[in-house]
Amino acid sequence: MAQGSERWEILEDRQIAEYPIFSVRQRLSRGPHGKSGRFVALDAPDWAVVVPVLETGGLRSLLMVRQYRHGSDTVCREFPGGVVEPAEDTAAAAARELLEETGYRAGRIELAGSCWPNPAFMRNRFHVFVATALVKENEQSQDEHELIDVEPVAEQLALASMGKAGWDHALMTTAAWYYVRWRESRS
Repeated sequence: MAQGSERWEILEDRQIAEYPIFSVRQRLSRGPHGKSGRFVALDAPDWAVVVPVLETGGLRSLLMVRQYRHGSDTVCREFPGGVVEPAEDTAAAAARELLEETGYRAGRIELAGSCWPNPAFMRNRFHVFVATALVKENEQSQDEHELIDVEPVAEQLALASMGKAGWDHALMTTAAWYYVRWRESRS
């Protein structure tokens, strides 16, 4: 009897569209139960997000950014992050995004975890890093379509607000969860 834990056989795999941030592939696959179907998958670059921890006067804040998101037509509060460039190390991408979006450089950057953003149809990975020993080095270096506000948010407020309006970006909630797990592993 076929099981859900069995892999499907890919009979055909071809690109059907290409856009600036992803391409679309169509697969013809046959399951272990013998049935075949056509499925769509998005090829996109991996993403790296960094949870920057700002320690000042014994208080811990998380350095966050706010920006408009076209997909949801909302302003979201997020952790700095973005696309991992081809052949770029994921930790280097996270450090680069931190510097570009906030002007801060991390003295230390550690992987907190990685996951599939949506394995039902996306083929990229989401990598979450924690940055500590932050030093303000530059002003922001945004691309022509970025308008990013930077603000330190008290750790307790940031974590308590995740999932609420304005704080409801699913990947940022995931990043917050990885951060809490990372922090607890150091206690």
